[in-house]
Amino acid sequence: MIIAVDGPTASGKGTIAKRLAAHFGVPCLDTGLLYRAVGRQVALNEGDPDNAADALAACAFPDALMEDEILRSEETGGLASRVSVHPGVRQALFERQRAFAETPGGAVLDGRDIGTVIAPDADVKLFITASVQERAKRRWLEMIAKNIDDEDEIPLSEIERDVVNRDARDINRKDAPLKAAPDAMIIDTTSFDADQAFETVLEAVQQALQKP
Repeated sequence: MIIAVDGPTASGKGTIAKRLAAHFGVPCLDTGLLYRAVGRQVALNEGDPDNAADALAACAFPDALMEDEILRSEETGGLASRVSVHPGVRQALFERQRAFAETPGGAVLDGRDIGTVIAPDADVKLFITASVQERAKRRWLEMIAKNIDDEDEIPLSEIERDVVNRDARDINRKDAPLKAAPDAMIIDTTSFDADQAFETVLEAVQQALQKP
């Protein structure tokens, strides 16, 4: 069983994916962290995330970097969006994601191109979305809760602009753009809290799995 959970930044897809994995007792991969690790490694290498060669070289990041909380920062998220436009980076990380999807017993993967590129044969495909305003608010509150950035220095309006810019890069990139798979279930979580969103998604997934 493969469950693909796609959607734009701060849509709630990560939380939903983890809860689905826990419910079904299967592993979960936040594929966005792979790109965040590449973006962070570019910065550590003092490279340019918009340069394809620098971004590709950063794909050799050490595994320990995946545990660094700085990957959750707004700055690193922006770097991830920039390195992800390079086809070479996406190809370098493809096999790693595909191998995870084929984990015996099943897996849940969340990202932006799981249902369209990484696991087009997934048993269930979800596309989780929400309004730009709501997603920016969630990201801002997350930053405050985790003390990753100083919320006084990054106002909500700036985060909203960053969300818009990130969406534009992800949607308009030539290779594996952000979009819902034709057979994906699209779920808007704008008016839901975390529990309501999960309950809605879980019901949809259970119904999908019951179909012949």
